[in-house]
Amino acid sequence: MNHLFTVQGMTCGHCEKAVTKALISIDPQAKVIIDRTQDAVTVDSEQPRETLRQAITDEGYKVQA
Repeated sequence: MNHLFTVQGMTCGHCEKAVTKALISIDPQAKVIIDRTQDAVTVDSEQPRETLRQAITDEGYKVQA
């Protein structure tokens, strides 16, 4: 299942790695695509959307509704 999040505050490659690592720690099979220019994070995962959103916010990034 694809989940699209709008994430504010990702400004560099380190940010991308931190978000990716957080998501992969929840679902090692997840496919994560990040487009910083669009503030977009797409996650292909069977995990609940809220669980994925929480992983991103736990890294310190704001997720738009």
